[in-house]
Amino acid sequence: MKKSLLLIPLIIVSCKKEPAVSETLSRDSSVVSEQPAVPEKTDSAALRIKDSVINNAPKTKEVLKTGVMRDVKEGKITRTVDAEQLPVTLGEEFTEDGQEFTLKITGFSKPNIKAKISTNQKDFNIRFNQIRLPNGDYDGPFGREITYDVKEKGEVWLIIGKSNMASGNTKGSFTVSIE
Repeated sequence: MKKSLLLIPLIIVSCKKEPAVSETLSRDSSVVSEQPAVPEKTDSAALRIKDSVINNAPKTKEVLKTGVMRDVKEGKITRTVDAEQLPVTLGEEFTEDGQEFTLKITGFSKPNIKAKISTNQKDFNIRFNQIRLPNGDYDGPFGREITYDVKEKGEVWLIIGKSNMASGNTKGSFTVSIE
């Protein structure tokens, strides 16, 4: 009896079939192989807001392919984007209270910057807290939209977080669109 219990898992494992790979020849004699689809790996926090996929603009897809640097340390999320990749829409998510998101735009040379925060949550307490200009000066706070004249060329930071002057949820998904 005990021996038969040991044989059952072996029989089950040996009966499992591997996905078939077929080869066919086309008219130009090149070999075509069919392989099982491999699911694409994505960062769900960066790509989804309440189950609707974002970042579907062609320029955004290009940015995601080339890689937008993302770093998370002690509740602070930092992303770096090259200004040549603008316009772009980035998805992000705050999972803890008091988080802050800094978007660093390198090589910015336009006369002004336009950005907008979008979210599906009605009570999401989020805004542009500050902008850091290429000369190191800071300005702010702002609301969920910003249009700002940038007089110098260089690195511009957009710092996003909760508003201390308002209440509401500080956790959730959002997108930032930059022109």
